Amino acid sequence: MSGQQQKGEIMDANFPAGAAIVFGGSGGIGRGVALEFAREGSDVALVYRSKRDVAEAVAAEIGATGRKVSLHQADVRERAQVQAAFSEAVAGHGRVHTVVWGAGPVVPQVAIADWTADMFRASMEIEAFGFNNAVHTALPHMRVSGGGSFVHLGSAGHDWWPKLDGLSVAPKACNEALIKGIAKEEGVHEIRANSILVGVIDAGQFQIGKAAGTFSPEWETAVKAMLPLKRWGTPKDIGQAAVFFASSRGNYITGQTISVGGGFGV
Repeated sequence: MSGQQQKGEIMDANFPAGAAIVFGGSGGIGRGVALEFAREGSDVALVYRSKRDVAEAVAAEIGATGRKVSLHQADVRERAQVQAAFSEAVAGHGRVHTVVWGAGPVVPQVAIADWTADMFRASMEIEAFGFNNAVHTALPHMRVSGGGSFVHLGSAGHDWWPKLDGLSVAPKACNEALIKGIAKEEGVHEIRANSILVGVIDAGQFQIGKAAGTFSPEWETAVKAMLPLKRWGTPKDIGQAAVFFASSRGNYITGQTISVGGGFGV
């Protein structure tokens, strides 16, 4: 048996041949998710919008695992750019077996009554319209490739509304509904769709808000008081859940959500 055959068999134990495409792969959580896919045996296509240097650093980490990695720039609000990035990923890897949706803006922490039209529009265009663009781009490819998986990174606020974080939660709720619809309508094509409800993760928006003083020590104390687990999560925690949904270990799971938030909302 050749080394290439052995590598293929190991990869098939977790994933089909091809790559997971991670939208938002240059973000703090997206980086962790991409790395977990690589560590578990999948090649990775990273999609970023503006942080080329960060994306290149993530790609270097993935490359160090021995997996193939590619970089693709796209503004997810533009379907043509999403299509171009996806086509490049397919050309480079042969197939995309999983779409991980982790793209999203850093949103201001404001009450619903204080949302401006521009705030809501910006959040919806990236989170909801962007995900819709990715879905409609990937579905034809997955249908002719024997199936695939969508993994949406949602919000633990879907279970229990978090004060002031509605600009993140509301658009993701739209995507939660779309995940159910994909599972219902596309299962006949062996296409699965699941969602991870992301709690406070020590990366990305949390670190930005902490540096800006938005998430104060008092805020942290108050939130941890609501958690059965008295600590923040890590990008690896989200990555492992995403890998489970996308891998052969989750091959009979679709239309489901799992909360990775330390018990937030319990």
